[in-house]
Amino acid sequence: MARVGVLGGTFDPIHNVHLFVAEDARVRLGLDRVLVVPNALPPHKKPYAVSPAHHRLKMVELALSDAGPLEPSDLEVARGGRSYTIDTIRLLRERHPGADLVFITGADAIAEIGTWREPDEVARLCRLVAVSRPGVRLSDLQRLVPSSILPHIEMHHVPEIGLSSTMIRERVAAGLPIRGLTPEPVVRYIADNDLYRL
Repeated sequence: MARVGVLGGTFDPIHNVHLFVAEDARVRLGLDRVLVVPNALPPHKKPYAVSPAHHRLKMVELALSDAGPLEPSDLEVARGGRSYTIDTIRLLRERHPGADLVFITGADAIAEIGTWREPDEVARLCRLVAVSRPGVRLSDLQRLVPSSILPHIEMHHVPEIGLSSTMIRERVAAGLPIRGLTPEPVVRYIADNDLYRL
């Protein structure tokens, strides 16, 4: 049985910690591959606060151009509209019948799973892996996640690295370098397309 990881997110922009988390999960969870899926319109963010989906998808494609079993997926961007995890998991079930699907996302996002569309169905259709995030503890998940879903969540601890997409956007806006924080093709794409400038 194929084991397929799904790393969803905004990726505005994708950076080296995203790549580390995807590869670490692939190895430690025994996944055959990990699909990196930028969303079209994230339901929990205001549309104007997020870069256009085509830019975010292109940066993911550039970052993963030689990443082997880490693969970009345009599934949510191609579908358009608001990106609900349940829709993505159902479509992946159709495309990969019989696969063991593992949905990987930050513990901060999992803490809000009670607000997702059909959260119990998401938990039924795939394994949920919550990647440790600064400021989010296991006790927070136990308090915030519905009791019917909590048994389906597995914590995945990674080293705490002080890097975020927000930091990269702020550095670009301030005219500071981002080389070394995200793959070089992404650095060039951001500059060539004048992203994140005020």
